[in-house]
Amino acid sequence: MSEQLEDNIVGLKWNDSISVALFTVMFYEYLILFDKEVTKNFLAVGWVLMSWLLSAQLQYVWNRPWSPMSCLYLVVRYLGLSLSIAWGCWGGLFYMAESVTVRHNTSVSQPGPNVINLFHSAASYNILVVLEWGASVYFCFAEAILIWRLYALCKQPKLLLYVYVAVGLFLPIVALLIGTDIYLYSRPHAFSVKELITPNAKYCTFSFNIGPMSAIYMSIPIVCYDVFLVALAAATLARHFKERREYNMRPNTYMVMIVRYHIMYFVLNLTNQILMVILWAHISVEGMSLSELFSNTMPFILAPRLIISIWDTHAQDDCLHVSTTFEDCLCLTSMPRFQQHEMIADIPLTRHTGVSCESVDHEEC
Repeated sequence: MSEQLEDNIVGLKWNDSISVALFTVMFYEYLILFDKEVTKNFLAVGWVLMSWLLSAQLQYVWNRPWSPMSCLYLVVRYLGLSLSIAWGCWGGLFYMAESVTVRHNTSVSQPGPNVINLFHSAASYNILVVLEWGASVYFCFAEAILIWRLYALCKQPKLLLYVYVAVGLFLPIVALLIGTDIYLYSRPHAFSVKELITPNAKYCTFSFNIGPMSAIYMSIPIVCYDVFLVALAAATLARHFKERREYNMRPNTYMVMIVRYHIMYFVLNLTNQILMVILWAHISVEGMSLSELFSNTMPFILAPRLIISIWDTHAQDDCLHVSTTFEDCLCLTSMPRFQQHEMIADIPLTRHTGVSCESVDHEEC
């Protein structure tokens, strides 16, 4: 057996393993998030279970007033799920069957005409390009979630934050992503598919035809933008800590949670950007498989959880305003109820000159 054939077989085995792992992780995550999206009544088997799952994105989505965050949640939830399933169907499109040979006794039938092979190659390439563009669209919506969280956290003037962060910086990042997809993934000279031949089948797999430097240069502005967002979130939280310390009050739970998820998203997205660049460096099949597994699961898991975790904590706190949109809720600008009970004894009997009781209980964030 030739060395090239052995490498192809090893790649196919890794492809199968990664596909199984990807489907397992995403299916488990899908059910876990449904448990957060829906009411807590559990029905058991078959179509009854599926009816329960599909009927009840009620508690946090369908039974609440529509808001930009609700729309963003549905987009990242189902666009990410669709992309992940599409990647998993072909193991991250490492190998897509192009043609199959059929054995008859000792003779082997010849592959189909060249025009059929060219059609399969073109189909493989087009599907791969569509998925790469879809991942970029998903990334834009995930970044929009971070911007909207900052919008909910920061003080006035929110219009200034909206202009500088959402328009002044976000739109250039979107333009950069479009340029990246055109330059790196939409040119066969840079990114294409190639044939891998085994005794029983012929496969298509993607081929990175240029070095990693272009991908590195194009990922630097994206990383810098994420650094800016996480720094802005951390600065907002630090200011919040300082203000709460003046009144001997604990930090707002939701603000801490939002900033924590900003930091987690930054670290994981930085890891994802590094792994995506590594793919252009012609690494081993094992390293490429593990990199693709991370890139095809992590982004599609984290972004919906940025939203659902806040809603879940919001509901568990028995907020009187839980039916309102989260960014307009008083919970974000005051303490959760269980913290208010804990802090009653700690509120000083005297207060600073010019500071009213209402400003202590409902100060703006």
